Order: sequence, then C-alpha cells, then structure tokens
Amino acid sequence: MLEPLLARHRLWSMAALAALVLLAWGWLLLGAGMGMAPVASLGPAGIGPAGSSGDMMALMMLTAGPWTAGQFAVTLAMWWVMMVAMMLPSAAPTILLYARAMGHRDAAQRPATESFLLGYLLVWALFSLLATVVQWRLSMAAMLSPMAMATPSRSLSAALLIAAGAYQVSPLKDACLRQCRNPARFLSRHYRPGAMGALRMGMIHGAWCVGCCWMLMALLFAGGIMNLVWIALLTLLVAMEKLLPWGRGTSVVAGLACIAGGGIILLQ
Repeated sequence: MLEPLLARHRLWSMAALAALVLLAWGWLLLGAGMGMAPVASLGPAGIGPAGSSGDMMALMMLTAGPWTAGQFAVTLAMWWVMMVAMMLPSAAPTILLYARAMGHRDAAQRPATESFLLGYLLVWALFSLLATVVQWRLSMAAMLSPMAMATPSRSLSAALLIAAGAYQVSPLKDACLRQCRNPARFLSRHYRPGAMGALRMGMIHGAWCVGCCWMLMALLFAGGIMNLVWIALLTLLVAMEKLLPWGRGTSVVAGLACIAGGGIILLQ
C-alpha cells in the first residue's frame, strides 16, 4: 500500500513545484508589487549613452528619500520571489529525487519534501535580505537608477561583469557547482531522517546553490533588477550549468563572456 502513496506524493510534489514557479514568474510579470512595469532590455539597463554629470544630477533628482519599512519589505519580497522563479527550476531534480529516494529509504514514513523545500527557500530568503540591504544602500548613495533599478555607473557595471566572470571560472565556483550537479551524491552524504533532517538537507543544498550563483545574481544590479530579459537569461544559464552534461563548460564560457563584456564597457 505504501508505493501508491509515495507515487501520489511525488506527483503532488511535481505539481506543487511547477505551480510555485509559475506563480513566481506571474508575480514578476505583474511588477512584483513594486508599482512599476518590468522592463525588457538586453544591454545593461542603467547605463546611459554618455554617463555624464547631467545624467547623475537627473538620477539624484529621481532618487527617493529614505526607505520606509513597507518599501523594504516589498523589496525583500520581490527579491525572494525572484529567487524562487530563477532557482527553483534547476533545484527541482534534487527535490524530486529526495521525494523518491527517501520514500524507499524510510518505508515507515512519508518523505518530508515540504521541509526540504522550506530549508532551500529559507537560505535564499537570507540571500534576498542581503540583496535588499545592498539595493537600499545603493539607492541611498544615488548609485541605483529608480526607474531602471540598475546602476548608471559604467565602472560599477563593468566591475560586476568582470567579478562575475572571474568567479565563474574559479575553483570555488567549480566546487559549489559539483554539489549542485550531483543530487544523488548530495542526498547520500547529507541524509538525516525526519522533517528536521529534511529541513537541514534543504538548507545545506540551498547554501551550495547560493555559493554557486550569488555572483550571477549580483549582475541584476548591472542589467536591471526588474529586467525580464536578464532574469530569463540568468535563469537559463543557471539551469544549463546544473542540468546539462557540459554544465561546467557552460559556466566557463559565460564567465569569459562576462569578462569580455566588462572590458568592452570600460573601453567605450
């Protein structure tokens, strides 16, 4: 009688993950509660054609005053939902493998898939809090365009691209990526029984994913935090890195492209 129950649990897990991703993307398309329509631009959204002092004066005039608690909370929610939309598709194979493997390992209890998912999302919530603080500080320093939600500074955009590219080809990126690309090995190494064990495994997996992708997420400050083209491209890149057989090669090529893009911006 257990096998049909586990099969239904895996089916519900797949449906719940798909619904969560679709809801997250739907909320982003509606503006994520920010009161502005998302943009769609391939180039760095905050960089103007000249980057003149007049542009900076216009930016300072557009920059709002001190953030309210409600504005901080909405921005935090925007970042967290965006991380769900971007990261959950590439994490789904590990979550679903847990739902399948743990059911057979502990035949007496249902796998705590929701606890694993909660642990994963909690780690990205902590990352979203850090990203919100960075956005707040950049806004207060007039280094973030309130319209494009991207830095207007060519040097900062170039630095972000070059730093992300360097991280993409680094050994630390490779170490984190290997953990994300081998869900069976990860689950066998970090298995703990029960809901708290699943929560712990989800948090560990989330930490490895943050280590793998945090610099890519930082590129949103160059391309535009609500730039749907950049969000979609980064989501695709993360999925290719984690799911394709040549994922490590993909990350290296993307890293070299980021370094080249940063160099071009500096030379313009």
